[in-house]
Amino acid sequence: MAGNTFGTLFKISTFGESHGKGIGVVIDGCPAGLTVNEAFLQNELARRRPGQSKIVTQRKEADQAEIQSGVFEGKTTGTPISIYIKNGDARSKDYSHIADKFRPSHADYTYHQKYGLRDYRGGGRSSARETAARVAAGAFAKLFLKENGIQVTAYVSQVGHLKTEKKYQDLDFSKIETTPIRCPDIEMAEEMIAHIKDIRKQGDTIGGVVNAVIQGCPVGLGNPAFDKLHADLAKAMLSINACKGFEYGSGFEGVRMRGSEHNDAFIKDGDSIITTTNHSGGIQGGISNGMDIYFRVAFKPVATIVQDQDSLNEAGDAVKVAGKGRHDPCVVPRAVPIVEAMAALVIADHLLLQRAIQL
Repeated sequence: MAGNTFGTLFKISTFGESHGKGIGVVIDGCPAGLTVNEAFLQNELARRRPGQSKIVTQRKEADQAEIQSGVFEGKTTGTPISIYIKNGDARSKDYSHIADKFRPSHADYTYHQKYGLRDYRGGGRSSARETAARVAAGAFAKLFLKENGIQVTAYVSQVGHLKTEKKYQDLDFSKIETTPIRCPDIEMAEEMIAHIKDIRKQGDTIGGVVNAVIQGCPVGLGNPAFDKLHADLAKAMLSINACKGFEYGSGFEGVRMRGSEHNDAFIKDGDSIITTTNHSGGIQGGISNGMDIYFRVAFKPVATIVQDQDSLNEAGDAVKVAGKGRHDPCVVPRAVPIVEAMAALVIADHLLLQRAIQL
């Protein structure tokens, strides 16, 4: 199976399955001398882990990260960093009823057709459990970016039809972690939580949107043509389980505007050049322009619902797929740290690429 590696210079490779012994990641290219904050690493994983509130899956995982290489006396050595996370609460028997059945909108059918077999226990490699490894790697990327004055922040902006209308500039990011939904618009957050609880009682699921902003990014990251910065961000986000859409800057709303309204005018701000507006989302021509990079990531409703569904088995016979197991009624609360991690990995990679061409 190919496709388990991401990045060019700041590169990660993840491994493991949902119901295997564990999952992990190897980070290759992290600069030497980076101070490693293991408490920060663990907190990042705690933000993603299952069982953290009543509006997420109740699978209980400690998600304790074991750094096995690449760190000595609290600093990175420049060699590959290996991180391992044990699986502690897998209940494989919960999936025995779909051993030969294809769950609607899951990867069961496509994996079976492509590889001739599949690990049906929790989805195996296609499970969102794999994203814990990404968050672990993203913690190292975040520490590297912090040393360079770059901050990545994500939050939930929409659940189903419920949406905060406030722009990110008007929100208090310190409130993101004060509510289990991770929406800093507290009044809207309460409505979102109530909606998810109601959806869960019905045995159903709901989708949502995560907004993200990257602040402090220097001018010049990214390349023309195929390696545009926003193209790499899009690939990173669309690689996350259940992601169905990505837009940056004005996004799809920009089609309503005229060029005279959409263009970002340049002005001097001391010794710097900035723009009066930022419809470009901090990226022009595929290259960062020094303004905030902001984007939105759409997530579909979780495919596993606690209702019986019509489907087929491997023999092509019509079957019923019973809704069992422990699953998220809405992925967006736990998707927030994953979005941040993938964004941090992209920016860290491009920061190293930019330094390489300046040598």
